[in-house]
Amino acid sequence: MQIFSSYGKYYDIIYADKEYEKECDFLEEAFKKYARTLPRTILDAGCGTGSHAVSLTKRGFKVTGVDASETMIKIAEAKAKKNRADIDFHLMDLRNLQLNRKFDACIGMFTIVGYIIENEDVKKVLSNIRRHLNSHSLFLFDFWYGPAVLHIRPSPRMKIAEKDDVRITRFAEPDLNTQLHLCKVKYSLTVTEKKKVIDEIEETHIVRYFFAEEIEHFLEGANFRLLRLCQFLNLAAEPTEKDWNVAAIARAV
Repeated sequence: MQIFSSYGKYYDIIYADKEYEKECDFLEEAFKKYARTLPRTILDAGCGTGSHAVSLTKRGFKVTGVDASETMIKIAEAKAKKNRADIDFHLMDLRNLQLNRKFDACIGMFTIVGYIIENEDVKKVLSNIRRHLNSHSLFLFDFWYGPAVLHIRPSPRMKIAEKDDVRITRFAEPDLNTQLHLCKVKYSLTVTEKKKVIDEIEETHIVRYFFAEEIEHFLEGANFRLLRLCQFLNLAAEPTEKDWNVAAIARAV
């Protein structure tokens, strides 16, 4: 079953509280601090429903989005049209990335690299991204930070999200595998409209968490140099065991 297929239909409602503008502020701050030349073109690897791409386009960047979920790409295209944002979206697995062009920067937001489970696939994806970047271009992404995952430990959670008459109740049941550095999360969604159940969904997502040495190793193998690990959205702060989400900033060499 493709992840973010049925789940993807309700993605923007579930994550309506996600601070996309603040995240794009963070990206711009990182560009200004670490880019040798401010980027003009950006590859959004794992663009999802296109919220980062739309925000960055409004800020003057030329964005190309790639995602493996057909459901989410369709939503992204509709969102770009609604916002009059000129964005190229491609339905494509990052393991088979082939756009025949290069970019000034690449972003991989919302734990995109965590959905790449196998070592060989991590190497392939990072190499594909590098191949699509100009020399000295930046690659910025966030990931689940191993020390924090092991310290905090995932626990069952419930989230309720609403939009107009639609109400989504989502249960997340995690199963942590500390040997393989994986967390299997079973999502169960009940969707109601005017208190009537209109959809019930179950999807299992497997997310890999990484340690600093792993990230640096994989990046170096794909001809990147790791410039900075920091708390997500706080460029000046070092990661701690309380920071589940950490950002990496790397430069193509």
